[in-house]
Amino acid sequence: MRTTALRTARAALWVALPAELALVVCLVGGVRITGPVLLAVEALVVGVLALEAAVMWPLYTARRRAGEGRRAAALSAVRAVVPVAVRRLMVHELRALHSLGVWAVRRRHRIPEGALPFSYTAPQTGTMWAFFFASVLETVVLALVIPWPLVHVVLLVVGVYGTVLIVALHAACVTRPHVVEADGSLRLRYGALFDLWVPASLITAARVGRRYDGGGLVRVDGNGGLDLAVGSRTTVTVELAEPVEFVRPLGRSGSARTLRFHADDPRAAVAALSRKPVTPVTPVTPERTAPFSPPGPPV
Repeated sequence: MRTTALRTARAALWVALPAELALVVCLVGGVRITGPVLLAVEALVVGVLALEAAVMWPLYTARRRAGEGRRAAALSAVRAVVPVAVRRLMVHELRALHSLGVWAVRRRHRIPEGALPFSYTAPQTGTMWAFFFASVLETVVLALVIPWPLVHVVLLVVGVYGTVLIVALHAACVTRPHVVEADGSLRLRYGALFDLWVPASLITAARVGRRYDGGGLVRVDGNGGLDLAVGSRTTVTVELAEPVEFVRPLGRSGSARTLRFHADDPRAAVAALSRKPVTPVTPVTPERTAPFSPPGPPV
């Protein structure tokens, strides 16, 4: 019974979200939506939220009776009901919004002492700002032409949030660069969407290798190669002694033995990966000896 309820709640969530998105797209495109259709879609969303709450509450109370705290019980209930992809998208958005504050104070996210950061945003900066200005223009135009007050407010909120989110995604990339740590380990990142740490012991070779391939952000080929592309390009190739596990932005996992990623300064990144880690030298101190006593006069 509980399994059926969980499946129903997840299926309803996947139905409600596209329906709400389709409604917004139709309104933006100028399609005239009748009152009953609007009411039906909103009723669907409210019903799905009520169903989610009804399914999560027994899970929450069961966890509480098992001795878990409120936070742990709530997280367990959310994990059981909300699909992994939806949860990860929500976390990515929160991290991106947090990056706005980090960017505003001109700081970077988790750069250890002695580590070298390498940016990767150059190929996408122009595109991101173009999206930003297009979003601002679209928000202003819709605010002027939409005659219905309720729809006007909804689209204005959505437009402003979308504009802020575009800047937040770029801020996440700026504040989360690739990192080569002092011991030679590598941390590959793309904003808040992707994070992979590779220990120095697995890195066997690094070289500059420029590739231009179409496709998404994270791609895996049939030879065990992972491409973390920016602007459909990669500039650095790293060979590993054995495959490493990684997690895609929406939660799927994979493994790769060859890593290809973009760095704005690929030669500096390769030089940092090829350097020998510096080990501190312990200073040699002279041994202490017992005080020397001169021999006494002969007897």
